[in-house]
Amino acid sequence: MPSAERLFRTEAIILRRRDFGEADRLLTLFTPSRGKLGVLAKGARKPTSRKGGHVELFALVDMLVAKGRSLDIISQVEMIEPYRALRDDLVRTTYAAHIVELLDRFTGEGEENVNAYNLLKAALGYLCQEVDPRLVARFYELHLLTWVGYRPELFACVRGGEEIDAQDQYFSYADGGAVCPRHGGRSMTPVSLGALKVLRYLQTRDFAAVRGLTLRPETHAEVERVIHGYITYLLEQRLQSADFLRHLRRLAAQ
Repeated sequence: MPSAERLFRTEAIILRRRDFGEADRLLTLFTPSRGKLGVLAKGARKPTSRKGGHVELFALVDMLVAKGRSLDIISQVEMIEPYRALRDDLVRTTYAAHIVELLDRFTGEGEENVNAYNLLKAALGYLCQEVDPRLVARFYELHLLTWVGYRPELFACVRGGEEIDAQDQYFSYADGGAVCPRHGGRSMTPVSLGALKVLRYLQTRDFAAVRGLTLRPETHAEVERVIHGYITYLLEQRLQSADFLRHLRRLAAQ
């Protein structure tokens, strides 16, 4: 039995999992005080394992973890919230995969970020409710950008510093925010006044206010295009989950 100094207890959300060896699972967790961790669930794939039902993807769990030489090992695990609805619907499953992929890309191993953790936990819960998952995703994306240090500037021109007027604007991925027509250019992304208002609202309100929004399809599409363009610029690569969501929408429209 490991000594007390080598054990720690933590709440965690399971971001990723993969088979390891003959009967184990290797998990990537996100925790409130230890950030992102890799841990081994020994024997989790055995039919008789007590751990197997508690290490589902996206699940919120309570874990007792033993520090190992190369890999930390789960000693005990209890389910807190399985977010079962996320595994019963392909669209919601894909949105959950999207928000988890974003967190995984923007955070490094062992980087504590309790705000990002609380945001992830809340967003997974919102996706299980009767609410437009697109609103959950856009709300999550904008607030995650804040907590990882890339909050876009939406109220003042990032080139000239002047307050943004009520008119169509531009968005500069390189400068990280809105640009007024005076300082805008062809290399930037046009953003309509309506989309800019929605972006501001999503950025500055809690989800209780956001969940009641009803947006036109073209506004949804524009807001998504601006945010995803900025995220792609920051990460220097496209998001697989976002591409798959677009594919699902095209299939639904046929």
